[in-house]
Amino acid sequence: MSDRPLHAKTLALHAGWRADPATGSVAPPIYQTTSYQFRDTEHASNLFALSEMGNIYTRLMNPTTDILEKRLAALEGGVAAVATASGQAASAYSIQNLARAGDNIVSSTDLYGGTWNLFANTLKDMGIDVRFVDPADPTAFARATDERTRAYYAETLPNPKLRVFPIAEVAAIGRLLGIPLIMDNTAAPLLCRPLDHGAAIVVYSTTKYIGGHGTSIGGMIIDGGNFDWEAWPGRQPLLNTPDPSYHGAVWSQAVKPLGPIAYAIRARVILLRDLGGALSPFNAFQILQGVETLPLRIYEHSRNAQAVADWLAARPEVTTVIHPSRQSGEARARADRYLAGGYGGLVGFELAGGREAGRRFIDSLKLLYHVANIGDARSLAIHPASTTHSQLSPDERLATGVSDGYVRLSVGLEHIDDILEDLDQALAAAG
Repeated sequence: MSDRPLHAKTLALHAGWRADPATGSVAPPIYQTTSYQFRDTEHASNLFALSEMGNIYTRLMNPTTDILEKRLAALEGGVAAVATASGQAASAYSIQNLARAGDNIVSSTDLYGGTWNLFANTLKDMGIDVRFVDPADPTAFARATDERTRAYYAETLPNPKLRVFPIAEVAAIGRLLGIPLIMDNTAAPLLCRPLDHGAAIVVYSTTKYIGGHGTSIGGMIIDGGNFDWEAWPGRQPLLNTPDPSYHGAVWSQAVKPLGPIAYAIRARVILLRDLGGALSPFNAFQILQGVETLPLRIYEHSRNAQAVADWLAARPEVTTVIHPSRQSGEARARADRYLAGGYGGLVGFELAGGREAGRRFIDSLKLLYHVANIGDARSLAIHPASTTHSQLSPDERLATGVSDGYVRLSVGLEHIDDILEDLDQALAAAG
């Protein structure tokens, strides 16, 4: 289509697809099928042996999903992507693709509550230890590392703390040790491309800003193709030792003819195959519709959120506004370094009245929806201490940035005057 790299607005509409070869359809069809006809037995054998790429079964791959994977890989600057049934599945698989029982990862403390619970409890039950460190000091990742550390993990724009992660600093530390940095970029698509700053893997809940309309759950793992797995056989055994579940394949070597996609291939043919967290073709289609308008929406979300943050800062009921623009020092410098074109659509704030004031505020909203999601076109609000982070201990909640009086807003695309009017009456009711 072009000899030069295309802009994000163009990739969001064109990457991975031109037209259906059979019908000429410009819109990607929904391939609502479980299975695919093989040309002959040799073709089938080649597909199962990975000597030829193609469709076998929708738990592994699907033509509609393939377009979404290619489009998001192109937007992120990655080489391959693997769609999953949810963002939680993407987070879990991104770790399980490198770590097994007895191994560990080092994670930022600044995490979404569901991810914290996954790491602190569920992965622990599977024998994978997660060591939490404060990302304000990037060297804390090195201090928490030992010979069984397989990955570093963080969120670009952590929900709900909203302090941008030091991507390049931690990625550089990891690369010296053979440890890839996995970045959850859910809250900052297009605003940040973590692979450009040294991250090796990007994960998304495509449910959020990428889908953008609150209709479809989904997740994505994007392989940057920029990490030399083969150079670290001791550090990365799952990609460098024979895999008994796939005829002894050594993934860092077996897929070389296909490109630097060992990580993505293993995630697909082992984790998707065995654990089955595949994205439905219909959801892939719905999320593709969202991708087409993402370059328009994300910046409008950011503009509205900035206006809300500035307005809240002048309100007497609010003791603190949590937004990158309200930060100073190194936190603000990182926000300006890693986020381009806006600070995202999330705003947090602390109410002087604590937990009860937070509840009254939520219960008084008329325009904003009270839902456990972010990234919708509509404005959303929640009181995390009593909902998304309620399973965490008080100390764990505070470590993730959630106090009793904390309220999180996902600022949508409504007219800013209407958003502020609803916030005004709800704050008055909260007292």
